[in-house]
Amino acid sequence: MEFKRKGQIAFGRISPEDDSDIVVVEMRRESRNGLWNESLRLVRDVFLILVVFVLFGVFAVQPVVVEGTSMLPQLNDGERLLVNKLVYYKIQSVRWGHLERGDIVVFWYPKEPDKSYVKRIIGLPGETVEVRSGRVFINDVELKEDYLDIEHNQSMPSWPARKVEAHHYFVMGDNRDNSSDSRYWGLVPEKYIYGKAFFRYWKPGKMGFLEHGEYQELKPDSNDLPNAARR
Repeated sequence: MEFKRKGQIAFGRISPEDDSDIVVVEMRRESRNGLWNESLRLVRDVFLILVVFVLFGVFAVQPVVVEGTSMLPQLNDGERLLVNKLVYYKIQSVRWGHLERGDIVVFWYPKEPDKSYVKRIIGLPGETVEVRSGRVFINDVELKEDYLDIEHNQSMPSWPARKVEAHHYFVMGDNRDNSSDSRYWGLVPEKYIYGKAFFRYWKPGKMGFLEHGEYQELKPDSNDLPNAARR
């Protein structure tokens, strides 16, 4: 049994007309709207993240797989590398990246551009490269290559001097006994180099940045010059 006090007013449903400051909230509807809005925001954020990764992969970094043993002991068959692709792009004829001696680069094989090779840059544009009994000479100065393993460099062949043309590079594998490189098929045009390998992410036991060759200052030694040049 209900008892009403005298003069008590019965309240019905609340509506905006009761007070202009009142905000009527339907909890279930608001809950559904909130969930929908959050879902849209999540989809938007995931999409933007994917776009960033795609652009990063297309223009900046690319994973590659090593095939073969021409870069032993530095690189093994089946290892995965990350390649800096900024060396490929130019703005007003200036490359974003910088190629230098000792860089491990990935490039299109000049004789079959549908294939790609990975080698180390040895000779730069304008230099003269010669191999004497397995030792590399740049402008008649012997190049010290501490990264080489004697196990993979026993044949000790000689190759005639070769002038590196402008916008070209002389490349070689670290496994000189088993490497198809500039000694056999010539120089690599700069435009064929599409990346510089800088990080190994597989296998886990060897994960890390790749070893870059360290070289002495290449100044001609009087003992290395031809007799006609000694004064």
